[in-house]
Amino acid sequence: MSQIVQIALRGSRREFVLNPRELWLKLRDKVIVQSEHGEAFASVHLTDPALVALKKPGNVTREIIRKAEEEDLDQDDQNRKLEEEASDYCSSRIAARDLKMELSEVEATFRRNRITFYFIAEHRVDFRELVKDLATRFQTRIELRQLGVRDQAKRLDGCGPCGREFCCSTWLKSFHPVTLKMAREQQLSLNPTKISGACGRLMCCLAYELAQYRDSVQRMPRVGARLTTGKGICTVIRTETYQEAVWVRDDEGGEHRIAWEDVPPGPRQPGGDCSCGRKDEDPGPAAP
Repeated sequence: MSQIVQIALRGSRREFVLNPRELWLKLRDKVIVQSEHGEAFASVHLTDPALVALKKPGNVTREIIRKAEEEDLDQDDQNRKLEEEASDYCSSRIAARDLKMELSEVEATFRRNRITFYFIAEHRVDFRELVKDLATRFQTRIELRQLGVRDQAKRLDGCGPCGREFCCSTWLKSFHPVTLKMAREQQLSLNPTKISGACGRLMCCLAYELAQYRDSVQRMPRVGARLTTGKGICTVIRTETYQEAVWVRDDEGGEHRIAWEDVPPGPRQPGGDCSCGRKDEDPGPAAP
């Protein structure tokens, strides 16, 4: 079986390819690989078979054609200059035609048989005349692709509030819906600056631990429930879902924090509405 390696393409994209010719490769080696539009210039990103297996590459069909030679490096440099020229020209034509769109990135295929212009826009844009201008100038196939703000962040890459690279540009294969309800269920601040990513949308990681929070909510008492503790009958005034702890108030008005695992078992009375998503008639299971 041919060795599988991971390569890095333009726009922070990562793909798995075969190495059927058993080329000796090390990290950051430049290679020429098969792509959707012919040959593509890439660099080796991962070669360790154990790490590649952890990423579950699935069915890999494309191959590494050869290691990049001097003429391939020169061709790549010329392509980068072409992309700069195409970006400047396209931006000027967008302004001249007063189109409501913003150019994000330009990418030329390795053999220059296609130039792709990525742009963002709030609404649909009629760019047919712009395509004619670009085709006349560069005499090759022109393609315009509209990106969403999340797709743009994925291509540009960067670091999130956690200090690590964006999930979408490293390992996240597809975007999933993220809502404010997820933040509420995890008792997070609803300040947009704290729960939004670089793309301006809610962070994808809000969904990662949601199942654990929901499980904890189902096992813990609701606000207003009456618990039997070492200090007598107390009323739950708030919960800490992640730490699985409850704050209770005794009959004398004192407040205490108790880990849920330390609450003695026994029957309890259901509480009021705490907006946790559980139905009013469900008092939840007894304490463990």
